[in-house]
Amino acid sequence: MTPFTTSGDVSIDSFTSVWKIHAGRNVPFGIREHGMGAIVNGAVAHGGIVKPYGSTFLMFSDYMRGSVRLSALSKLPVVWVWTHDSVGLGEDGPTHQPVEHFASLRAIPELWVIRPGDANETVAAWQLALEREDGPVALLLSRQNIPTLDRSEVASADGVAQGGYVLWDSEDGQTPELILISTGAEVPTTLHAAQELAKGGTNVRVVSMPCIELFEAQAQEYRDEVLPPSVTARLSVEPGATAGWWKWVGLQGDVLGLDRFGASAPGTTVLEKLGFTSEHIAERARALLARDR
Repeated sequence: MTPFTTSGDVSIDSFTSVWKIHAGRNVPFGIREHGMGAIVNGAVAHGGIVKPYGSTFLMFSDYMRGSVRLSALSKLPVVWVWTHDSVGLGEDGPTHQPVEHFASLRAIPELWVIRPGDANETVAAWQLALEREDGPVALLLSRQNIPTLDRSEVASADGVAQGGYVLWDSEDGQTPELILISTGAEVPTTLHAAQELAKGGTNVRVVSMPCIELFEAQAQEYRDEVLPPSVTARLSVEPGATAGWWKWVGLQGDVLGLDRFGASAPGTTVLEKLGFTSEHIAERARALLARDR
């Protein structure tokens, strides 16, 4: 048989050689998110693969949304790993900075969307993804330099399994007067803001909520324990569309999010200009407390 050739007169044998170089546990799909999503779904539907996953920038989940929705509809236990999950990715600018994607993906039924706040939460999230057999899990990961929280000073990352948990209380055993809720790379920043507020005498709680879907699945008693109904001063912090957060902060709460596109600048500069600093979080929290009182 005459080998297939390209316009560069490269034979199929050459392609085979290149493929062998890349052969192994990972398939380099290139810029083919739609095809990747379909193939990952097909791999798990066919059987024989322990746990297939597909990975790209979160922004480009748009190109594979049909496959993601189908994985949820078909209850396929795949893992979607999306990185560069916020405006904090920096200079690539608004074309690469996801804004509406958190809310958009959370709107897909049966899809667990997990945005872990540090290395320990990421380990717990990966364990959940490996163990789930009745549907897909999406991991939203940052490219930012995120500190690993000292778990001797804050709660264990085991709380990720409940979707949301009390990360830190300024006054243990007492009902807080203010609750700060955060996800992902903003969790350490929110914690720092809370600690500054506590120095000023505010009884504050920080809730890490990496997976809203899992938190919603918990018993009402647990949810009320994490978010006491009597505490109406609640501020959520996440650099994405604000629409889904009002359910958790209530009409008397506040949402620090993004209902606009990002900007082209270093990631730290973008976050600072758009208000995602511990100083601005504390400022919004003080304004909320003043209004709530």
